[in-house]
Amino acid sequence: MRHFVGTAAAAAIALIAGTAVNAAQQQDFSKVEVKTTDLGHSTYMLEGAGGNVTVAVGSNGVIMVDSEFAPMHDKLKAAIAAVTKQPVRYLINTHYHGDHTGGNAAFGNEGVVIVAQRNIKNRLANPSPGANGQTPAAAPPAAIPTSLYTDKMTVAVAGPSAQLVHIANAHTDGDSFVYFPEANVMAVGDTGGPNRYPNMDVRGGGSIDGLIAGTQAYLDMANDRTKFVPGHGPLATKADFQAYHDMLVKIRASVAKLKTEGKTEDQAVAPGLCDAEIVRVRLEQRTGRRG
Repeated sequence: MRHFVGTAAAAAIALIAGTAVNAAQQQDFSKVEVKTTDLGHSTYMLEGAGGNVTVAVGSNGVIMVDSEFAPMHDKLKAAIAAVTKQPVRYLINTHYHGDHTGGNAAFGNEGVVIVAQRNIKNRLANPSPGANGQTPAAAPPAAIPTSLYTDKMTVAVAGPSAQLVHIANAHTDGDSFVYFPEANVMAVGDTGGPNRYPNMDVRGGGSIDGLIAGTQAYLDMANDRTKFVPGHGPLATKADFQAYHDMLVKIRASVAKLKTEGKTEDQAVAPGLCDAEIVRVRLEQRTGRRG
């Protein structure tokens, strides 16, 4: 745990300090190269700028999970074209944040069916005010998911299938994890990842309880050979996500104990009371400052 605190502190501070929009504005996308990792059974992980992308290739089309920032569209299309001549038929959104949905409009304009848990449609079409009090512009019509589900859904092309499962109130209120049974690959969006702080968009419906329950749900579906594609960072294993789940439980218990003791935020992060950096992140998220 203490090793985790030391290595992840800088990343957590960066998450709290800015939004995906700011990150997009500061990035030179012309210099980004997409890294493709073959996960077996015609399934691939693409790493570029924004959230990781998972693609599963069938004989009549491609299922794609998340679309990164808008300027990454052409680079992602090129990376997909390098492994198949089949078109993208379905684009699944794991949640509504712009580093995972920025490319929606470009793919939607190409006729790709955008699939998502129904809360994502509302978040994109009717955005709420951000931490700065300003309400971002609504997503263009082509970016709005048209194939919606509530709890579970299966999307398929000839060959691979994708099982979508909603996680209630985890990173946001519209999270999905996506399981590709043929390849034993699970894409989990921003609901977790090794060596990362818990990251809840409180204004977007996120909660620590939802993260714990959601992580447990996909751990229950996985086995020791499952390949996990997190929203950010390298490919992971079930053991990595079990450690992440156990860390979440520890953080919740630590903060609950301090709250029961009547500690203020300043007291809670004082040296000696708890893992100070973790507690500060947790309390900031509880008060609604988005990470």
